[in-house]
Amino acid sequence: MTATQVRPAEPDAPAGSAAPAVLSGRDAYRAELTLLARTDPRILCLEADLGGRRHPFAEEHPDRFFNLGIAEGAMIDMAAGLAMAGFRPFVSTFAPFAALRAAESLKLGLGYLNAGVSVVAPYAGVSGGWFGTTHHCLEDLAVLSGVPGVVIAAPYGEAEMRAVIRAAASSGRPHYIRTGRNANPVGLHPAGEDVPTVRWDGPAGGSGTDVCLVSVGEVGTELCRQARQRRPELAHAHLCYLDHEHLAEAAAVLARRHSRFVVVEEHRPAGGVASALALLLPRCAVRGVNAGQDWPSHGGDHEHVLAELGLDLAAVLSAVDAAARD
Repeated sequence: MTATQVRPAEPDAPAGSAAPAVLSGRDAYRAELTLLARTDPRILCLEADLGGRRHPFAEEHPDRFFNLGIAEGAMIDMAAGLAMAGFRPFVSTFAPFAALRAAESLKLGLGYLNAGVSVVAPYAGVSGGWFGTTHHCLEDLAVLSGVPGVVIAAPYGEAEMRAVIRAAASSGRPHYIRTGRNANPVGLHPAGEDVPTVRWDGPAGGSGTDVCLVSVGEVGTELCRQARQRRPELAHAHLCYLDHEHLAEAAAVLARRHSRFVVVEEHRPAGGVASALALLLPRCAVRGVNAGQDWPSHGGDHEHVLAELGLDLAAVLSAVDAAARD
């Protein structure tokens, strides 16, 4: 697994004060990167006009924050050059603009040059809701998994996002880190720990059923946790790192305990994690619950668009029943 970096200490909360609110993935990224930059002068933060007026990194490290505007390809190219010069640049923009609009720059900079750029991509899947198809991104895992050498992660919860950012800053390897918009789930990951190849939520095996849920990202993990509330006998394996190297490790762990899997992900079936695991687990049955092949045709919030695509709890439970009959 990717190595992690020691996190600088945060000030203690005043006695009697309320516990801090759980941060969304994109806010946890900004907060953790701001902390890490206090002790690592190589860390830079580049954004494509989405930082807002009170970006914590810009306020604390203004000489290392760059707003490149809506020039995503140029931002990736600039970050690749900075990485080759010894810096640790982190860049952030909407997932569709990072993974699709800037795809050639990702291929050449992070892939061919192996430049140590970390791309943090919020608004993945259909978390943009009302923004519509131009701001949805159900194809990014397919694009990035085709670029050798890039570490791909989809953290769930604040602690897991912080751990992934620490690992990326420490390793200097190219990363693509996928997150949503404002979701702030209480995650499975204990604060301060490294991210395991597979994190088991509930029974890992021997529970009376051989069907194992495999969750990817915020939506997939939330749906799997809801499914386990209905069916507590189900095993649930959460995956954070999704590139070929890490999925091959995860497949070996999964195959030692189960032979039937239901993979839940906010992505299209082509190029998603279910298709990758099906190739890595040829002796196992792998079903996918995903966003399908349709284009959302009606406006709505995140939940409404997911329902239109058929990515909901009912679909997960139906897939579990079908897998049990296999």
